[in-house]
Amino acid sequence: MEKTLGKAGNRRLLKAALCAVLIFGGAWHAGSAEASPPAADYRIVGYVTDASPLPHVSADKLDVINYAFAKLDPTGAVLFPSPVASQTLVTLTGLRKLNAGLKIIVSIGGWGADHFSDVALTKGTRQRMADSVAAFVEKYDVDGVDLDWEYPTLPGPGISHRPEDKRNFSLLLETLRTRLDKVGATHGGRHYLLTIAAADSEFVAGIELERVSHSLDWFNLMTYDFHNGLTPTTGHHAGLHLSDVAPADDRAGDKAVAQFLAAGVSAKKLNLGVAFYGREFTGVDSAHDGLQQKYAKFVDAPAWHDLVSNFIDKNGFVRHWDAKAQAPYLWNGQTRTFISYEDPESLRAKAAFIKAKGLGGAMYWEQSLDRNEELLDVLDQSLRSR
Repeated sequence: MEKTLGKAGNRRLLKAALCAVLIFGGAWHAGSAEASPPAADYRIVGYVTDASPLPHVSADKLDVINYAFAKLDPTGAVLFPSPVASQTLVTLTGLRKLNAGLKIIVSIGGWGADHFSDVALTKGTRQRMADSVAAFVEKYDVDGVDLDWEYPTLPGPGISHRPEDKRNFSLLLETLRTRLDKVGATHGGRHYLLTIAAADSEFVAGIELERVSHSLDWFNLMTYDFHNGLTPTTGHHAGLHLSDVAPADDRAGDKAVAQFLAAGVSAKKLNLGVAFYGREFTGVDSAHDGLQQKYAKFVDAPAWHDLVSNFIDKNGFVRHWDAKAQAPYLWNGQTRTFISYEDPESLRAKAAFIKAKGLGGAMYWEQSLDRNEELLDVLDQSLRSR
């Protein structure tokens, strides 16, 4: 079924004459148009966080919108913390009028979200979550659910965890898959999607990767944040390959993909993650123009539009390109500030990698960080034929 959704025949593109969809305060506006012919066999999944007003979204450039985030309570019930969540979901599902193949998924969790371990622990709480998911899927007419548990068996910022998470995560996903299939059977055999956001490295050790793949339509690989305020050095936070100056055990997008493929996951179930933001460090040692160096302070995660306006070849920052890693970075020698980020060149390299490896497509975090859709346009143009 991932092939069916991945096909752009299931993605109803609009002709070039279609005006971009603008969502402001829960209302969308667009010119009239008809669907265009099928394009390429790669999906584009974008996260949209709740905000008022919502960011600009062009419905014809995506296959899937992941609405972030719903949360879990300790009993297994799914909650929507945002006071405008209901209206947001109505607005997002309304975009199907412009792109009939667009899928709207609710993402549950996120960094620091608790109660997954507790809910996955027993059959009763797993079923309670599945029933709660089934209820909101029908209520809001969404196309499925995405779990962002960070991470089974691993400690996090105030989240519960236990060794049993490894098996219980599989059981939770199987319970959800069964419940979603039951709902689908009452709606003419409709298939509801079940996906997860997944990291590499030690995350993989905390799940039964091959087993959970049977319950899932795809994995959204978080192949970013490889270097951040929790790592001892700077580096490419979303590098496709290892840099020449990186240690062999450093993380990279191609290594993450290889880890999942080696575990028996179908390439078509893997969406390579890209970041529409950077990672900024100060007090950085100057060797290699700040790349892979110790730093004094992690500062911020500037959005792409902020990088374009204030950083890239501006205000003392000089853009460098790491041909080995296929990633850009910025260095300000005067302030000893280093910024790792993604740009059109690195995204084109990732699109080429997705095609070469036969992956399912790309996932990005997140829509509001790319106000003019410059990076989304690169994915759109690189992964589909016009």
